[in-house]
Amino acid sequence: MPFYLVFAVTFLSGLLITPLARRLSLRWGVVAAPGGRRKHAEAMPKLGGLALVLAWLVGIGLIYWLLPPDQTNDIIRLRGVVMGTLVIVFGGLLDDWYDLKPWMQFGIQIVAAVIAMSHIIFIEVFTTPAGAVALWTMPPFAWFMTLDGNLVWLWRPLALLFTLFWVVGMINAINWLDGLDGLAAGVALIAALLFAWHSYRLGQTAVALFPLVLAAALLGFLPFNFAPARIFLGSAGAYMIGYQMATLSILSPAKLSTALLVLAVPIIDVAWQIISRVRRGQNPLVGDRGHLHFRLADQGVPTRTIVVGYYVVTAVFGLIAILVPSQLAKLLLWIGVYALIFVVLIWYSKRTDKRN
Repeated sequence: MPFYLVFAVTFLSGLLITPLARRLSLRWGVVAAPGGRRKHAEAMPKLGGLALVLAWLVGIGLIYWLLPPDQTNDIIRLRGVVMGTLVIVFGGLLDDWYDLKPWMQFGIQIVAAVIAMSHIIFIEVFTTPAGAVALWTMPPFAWFMTLDGNLVWLWRPLALLFTLFWVVGMINAINWLDGLDGLAAGVALIAALLFAWHSYRLGQTAVALFPLVLAAALLGFLPFNFAPARIFLGSAGAYMIGYQMATLSILSPAKLSTALLVLAVPIIDVAWQIISRVRRGQNPLVGDRGHLHFRLADQGVPTRTIVVGYYVVTAVFGLIAILVPSQLAKLLLWIGVYALIFVVLIWYSKRTDKRN
């Protein structure tokens, strides 16, 4: 019963708050000017992140009311998710209002990541297939890792550094994915539902409620953001989603590998764009229309077709990641999927560059 109640209340909150956020965005002049990378024809409200976080907070408040702290083993880490989310949303709102410089945006993201790590949210242990155990006993891996059966424990400084990279990287992967109407919000909605299902299957009831609340808030927001959009996520919304994806994917075993498969396309797309920009002598942090979704749009593919295609790929990869029981099979699948996506991006980039 708590699952249905929390989901329904959060969804309705998002549905009611989003139009209000749209009106406030227009009244305060917090809008994306016409043109730019997204090529929208008119000024577009971009306080979608405000609506998203308010609906999310309604759901979070309901969780803490229904589930007393002594019934959750993850109360400290979940508190870190809440605190870090509030910080990253505040930073995103500042960027929506004042267009912060890149170093300021990264500073805010790092602060949010540190908050997560200070609440025991870091990637310190992961499972490894039995056949790969010998790999971790060889230098240089053995210098930074220890083994406990099929569990690999990272050296704490390395774990913190890896977590920092994961959180900041995921925030920017979602931010860069937010280029077409409904794309980032819909992909994150599917990912959040998969995270909730995966946590529930592992017996983590409290943890499962957190991605469920995010999914419900996104579902209430998406009708106003799907093509043709009436409001954008803005930096606050994209940062919030990225931070949630990063932290929630750490809170249960095997969910990190799930996240890597669910979000395989945007993660590889970001990596490919950084490599491409560096090779061309461009600033890798300055956005352009080189991302896969932009390239498809520039080739005349309808926005809704591209977005729904991303939804399908996300759902299929996510179901495979959850339903495949073998760690070795997941590892091979992960390598195969990433290699395939990378090859497709290289081929498609060369093909579109020749046309241009």
